[in-house]
This record gives sequence, C-alpha cells and structure tokens, in this order.
Amino acid sequence: MSDPTAPSSLRRDVHVIGLIAVAHFFSHFFQLTLPPIFPLLKTVFGVPYVALGLAMSVFYGASGIGQTLSGFLVDRIGAPRVLLGGMALFASSVALAGLVPSYWMLLPVALLAGLGNSVFHPADYSILNASVDPRRIGRGYSVHAISGNLGWAVAPTVVVGLTASSGWRAALVTVGALGLVMVGVLASQRAAFGRSRHDTRGQGAVAHLRLLLSAPILAAFAYFAFIATALIGVQTFGVTGLMRVYDTPLALATAALTTFLLGGAAGILVGGFLADHTRRHDVVAVGGLVVAAAFMMLLASGALAPSLLPVILGLTGFCHGATGPSRDMLVRAATPPGASGKVFGFVYSGLDLGSCLTPLAFGWLLDHGDPRMLFVAVGVLMLGTIGTVIQVRRSAQPAPASA
Repeated sequence: MSDPTAPSSLRRDVHVIGLIAVAHFFSHFFQLTLPPIFPLLKTVFGVPYVALGLAMSVFYGASGIGQTLSGFLVDRIGAPRVLLGGMALFASSVALAGLVPSYWMLLPVALLAGLGNSVFHPADYSILNASVDPRRIGRGYSVHAISGNLGWAVAPTVVVGLTASSGWRAALVTVGALGLVMVGVLASQRAAFGRSRHDTRGQGAVAHLRLLLSAPILAAFAYFAFIATALIGVQTFGVTGLMRVYDTPLALATAALTTFLLGGAAGILVGGFLADHTRRHDVVAVGGLVVAAAFMMLLASGALAPSLLPVILGLTGFCHGATGPSRDMLVRAATPPGASGKVFGFVYSGLDLGSCLTPLAFGWLLDHGDPRMLFVAVGVLMLGTIGTVIQVRRSAQPAPASA
C-alpha cells in the first residue's frame, strides 16, 4: 500500500477535493438565489410569503425524492456523469426562473431545479469516499461542507447586488449562465474523478430496502430531517424574521445571515480537523448542537442590540458547522462498501424532507404569528437532533466504508 502522506497522493486528493468543492459551492449558491429577494418577489407577483414558501417546498420535495434515486444511479453508472448532468439542469433552471412571467410558472421551474439539486450529495460523497485517502477523509468532508456554506454565504450578497444594479430577472439569468460555464470546466477535468466503486452485485429491491431501513441509516435520515428544518428556517426566512423582530434594515439583516453562513464555514474547517483526530464524533456533534440552540434562544428573546445580531448568528453558525464533518464520519461508518451513493443519497434526502416542510410552516408563522417563534423553533429542533446522533453512534459499524 502506498504511503498516504506521499506528495503524489496528497496532490491527487487536493485536486479531487477541489473539483468536488467547486460543484458543491454552486449547488448551495443556487439554493439561495431566490430567498434573499423574497420581499421583492412578494410584491412583483402579488403573493403572500406562504406562496413563496410553497415554491421552496416544491424545490426541496423534488430534491428529496430525487436524491435517493440519484444515489442508486450513482452506484450503477458512476458519479461523474450524474453530477455533471444534475448541475447543468440546476443552472439552467435558475436562469429560467429569471424569465417566468408569473408566480405559477415559477413552480414547475422549482421542481426542475430540485431534481438538479438532488445529485450532489450522492455523487460528491461517492467520489470522495472512493478517491480520497481515509486519513484525510474528515478534512475532505470539511472542505466539501465549507464550499457549500460559502456558496450560501456568497449568494445573498451577489443576488441582491445584481438585483440592485440590473434587476432580479437579469440577476438570475446571469448566475444561471455562470453555472453552465462551470459545468463545462468540470467536464474538462472529469478524468481526475477516477472510478468510484459501483454496486454490481445485482441485489434485489428487498436487499436495498433492508440496508436503507437499518437502524443507523434511519437515524442518520432523521438527523438530517431535523437539522434541515432548523437550518432552512434561518436561511429562508432569517432575514425577514430579523427585520420583523428587531426592526433592522435589509442590509443589516442580510449581513447577519451572511455572518451566520461564514461562521458555519469556519466551524466546518475546525470540525474537519476534529473529525480526523477523534473517535467520539457523537460528542462533537452533540456539543455543537447544544451551544447553537442556546444562541438561537437568546436571539429569540428580542432583547439584543441590533449591532450584536451578526455576532450571535456568526457564533451560532460556527457551533453548528463544527458538527458537520463528524456527522458525515458517523454516516460513513454505517455505510457498507460500494453503497455510498444510495446511502448518502437516502440520508441526505432527509435534509430535503425537512427543507420541504419548513418554508410552508415558517412562511405561515411570519404571515400570522409571532416572528420570535421562528428562532425558538429553530433552537428546539437543534436540541431534538441530539437523540438521532446518539442512535447513529450506537448502531454504526466499527469499520468505515471505503466507497
């Protein structure tokens, strides 16, 4: 076996991780192209926030259903083809959203965008698990997650800036076209992805179902459903919630959300090193969630000075982000060889399930209820995630999967 610290091994790992990070960046960037301009779209289309929440629910619902199917496809035909095709569909859908003449035309576009989004986690993790040295896989997960958070962090500023200068339609068409350019760039580097380990055992539906319904996989699915419900609540309506609770201007509320996402990226960076140097990934995950939930409750009090909002949200994002690589290590330990696509596709569909339900619930809350309850609900959901982390740890296989 070659020395995993050899320069050639390191260069190969860095190259693969970098390419996957670029794809993941655009996945998350596209997810937050619409929410920052919700206040504008509400006026343009003449619809309530719950209707805009429905569009996001359609998006995440399609993504959730598509993730498991994409996972099987990844294990069957290989991750690179699935990844590039999905990214092209997602970018095209974002551009098309800038051309729709009415709200109702936005819904089928959201469905197509969700199907495009569904490929990233099963394809990305399949490539990383098959290509990156196990001694660096935690940091590989960290870079992967950081790139996604950076995509989230950059999107509000870019979309709002382009909207201010050129209008929201031109903004969406521009970022969608940029995504298609990046598809071409990644396609030119496709050989670097190598060959992921395919599931060629010809197992029937019962065997696949038994794997996905095993205790650790179901617990991981529940984890993602809970944490997504919390996270998407902040991402989708956090800006609106801060404006309602603290009477802040749009610029300050957007800056606070950006700080939350950047704090998450910093937490993921630290979490990657923790994941590679500890065996108690459950302790890291639980500790981060408890502290993040406490900050959310503080935010919900409504008693903070507006100038402190970016600080509190930044700390919340850091604590939450630090749990990510350890979470993925727990899932990896529960994944049999050759099944990364379907397992990561299935458990990450829990992320989309939570994301699908959240916009409707929080949109209704902002239309009819106390906006402070948005932040209370986020904190409670973070605490509710702890039980699923413990269950994954108890049930996971002792040896990590390799593909």
